[in-house]
Amino acid sequence: MSVSSFLAPRVLSSTQAPPSPSVSPSPSDPASVVTALRAAGCVFAEDEAELILSTARTPAEVRAMVERRAGGLPLEHVLGWAEFRGLRIEVDPGVFVPRRRTELLVAQAAALAGRAAVVVDLCCGSGALGAALAAGLDRVELHAADIDPAAVRCARRNVAAAGGEVYEGDLYAPLPRTLRGRVGVLLANVPYVPTGEVGLLPAEARVHEARVALDGGSDGLDVLRRVTAGAPDWLAPGGHLLFETSEGQVPAAVAAVERAGLVARVVEDEELYATVVIGTRRGSGRAGGA
Repeated sequence: MSVSSFLAPRVLSSTQAPPSPSVSPSPSDPASVVTALRAAGCVFAEDEAELILSTARTPAEVRAMVERRAGGLPLEHVLGWAEFRGLRIEVDPGVFVPRRRTELLVAQAAALAGRAAVVVDLCCGSGALGAALAAGLDRVELHAADIDPAAVRCARRNVAAAGGEVYEGDLYAPLPRTLRGRVGVLLANVPYVPTGEVGLLPAEARVHEARVALDGGSDGLDVLRRVTAGAPDWLAPGGHLLFETSEGQVPAAVAAVERAGLVARVVEDEELYATVVIGTRRGSGRAGGA
């Protein structure tokens, strides 16, 4: 069972932190683990039990994982990983968990990149997007950045297989200047929840993920506007900026892309509840060869 299949919307459990389990699980008895998780309020107790039992290395780890899950910790933080486009992405406590809906963004990027590209993953979180895109390319020069030190530490492990570099800092600021005008694919999974709505998010996000990964300012688009404004300086001719947004934010997001001089188009997937905006820099050439 894929962890990512439970995401977007996040429905791993009820939105409230579940109570402590009334049943102590026996690691040798999968049914007792299911019972303990169900008693804690986990909606997908059978699937979660399977994942916990397949991940834990010892009986003590099984008990500890069930206790942490019963205390309201997101399943991915309990396991230490999330599945994203067929990859097992390490996810540390406090780091934004990649959502299944964001697979649409990576799929669109892969279609535009060809077999080789210079890729930048901004607001990278765990590094899932860059790692997943790189896994499908023959050659890639991968760079990622995040302002959250915990996310940077996590991302460095996840992009290691692609030989990628991860930088700590605000958006474009920490990137090497040599990337200017060379980026073929710019992924930016920016926070886009309006500040006033952060408190309405499920507890698994609101309590256990960094606020900087969720809060997009008064209308949810503050970070996005900064990304779009700077994108033309970094994109190669014909290069693409891709980001996720909500359906209601599309008109303002498209306007921000067009103000930056990029050509905008929108891709939607009703099954994934996903909306991706793509901004392309005018000019000839491929998406930036590696």
